[in-house]
Amino acid sequence: MAAIAAGAAGRSPLTGWSGIGVMVAGLLLVLAAQAGMGDSWRVGVEEGERTDLVTGGLFSLARNPVFTGMVLVLAGMVLVLPGPIPAAALLSLVVAVQVQVRMVEEPYLLRTHGTVYRAYAARTGRFVPLLGRLGAPEGAEERR
Repeated sequence: MAAIAAGAAGRSPLTGWSGIGVMVAGLLLVLAAQAGMGDSWRVGVEEGERTDLVTGGLFSLARNPVFTGMVLVLAGMVLVLPGPIPAAALLSLVVAVQVQVRMVEEPYLLRTHGTVYRAYAARTGRFVPLLGRLGAPEGAEERR
C-alpha cells in the first residue's frame, strides 16, 4: 500500500488507488453476480444438467457479469502493478473467457434453453450492456 501511495514506478498515486478501486468493484461484481444466480450457480458445464436461466438483476445488463467482474479485477491489478506479467495475465483471462463463453457456455445454453436463451441473448450484451448480442430467433419480432 505504501508503494501505491508513494506513486511507485514514477506514476501517479491516483493510478494505483484507481486500480484498487477497479479491483474492489470487480470483486463486488463477481460476488453479487454469483449470489444473483442462486441455485443456478455452477462452475463449468455438465451436459444433461439443467438449471434455470437467470435473466434478472445484473444478468439483465450482461449475460456474463461474473466474467466481467473477473476481468475488472485483473484490469485493476494492471493499474496497481503495471508491467508485462499483469498485462499478460489480463490478456490470458480475456482470451480464456472468450473461448469458454463462445465455445462452451453459449452452445450449452442454446441447447438447453433454446429460443428462450436466444431471445435473451439477442437483447442482452455478452459482457457489457448492448455489446455482443446474438441475432434474434428466426420469426421473432424485435421488442422495443
